[in-house]
Amino acid sequence: MIASSLTSPAAIAAPESAFSSRSPDEGAELALIHAAQSGCSSSFRHLVESHQQRVYHFCFQYLRDSGDAREACQDTFIRAHRGLPGFRPKARLSTWLFQIALNLCRDRAKSRARTHPTSFLDGPELDLPCGRATPEEAAIRQADLAKLDRGLAALSLKFREVLVLSCLEGLNHAECAAILKCSERAVEGRLYRAREKLSAWWEREGS
Repeated sequence: MIASSLTSPAAIAAPESAFSSRSPDEGAELALIHAAQSGCSSSFRHLVESHQQRVYHFCFQYLRDSGDAREACQDTFIRAHRGLPGFRPKARLSTWLFQIALNLCRDRAKSRARTHPTSFLDGPELDLPCGRATPEEAAIRQADLAKLDRGLAALSLKFREVLVLSCLEGLNHAECAAILKCSERAVEGRLYRAREKLSAWWEREGS
């Protein structure tokens, strides 16, 4: 079942260690950051090209609307460009970008909720490497996706956020903690409660 990876207690991993020492790629990125902070537009463009796909994917997973996700992604890099001179790379650039994107998505989701309800399934179908499904399997999967959509929508924002970051984006607990500005223990507890609530909702709804 689709929900098993989100609701299974066994899937709740122990908090991962803090960020490791910088890899050669991170060292190259740090050089680009310093150059961009000094006003090099091509260096900032390289940073955007390196991160825009992942930031867009996060925005889409959160907002479930391609148009809103594109705008939130664009606004993320506009704010990043403005704030880059004050950025201190104590953590990864991607963490900082996710923090900006999360705040923008929160604001956009609240504004949108006042005008019309949203669905986590609006947009293109997920391209999962599961091989070609039979018509029956496809129907079951679509039903599960629709049910998962309703379950996620039923969660409070703080539980939905941690599931998107950890389960859909695959970030470790240290990264989630940095983005959500809380402790790793808080992330672990919030994720556990989110899984519990989603699992309980799933059982209540039945099949």
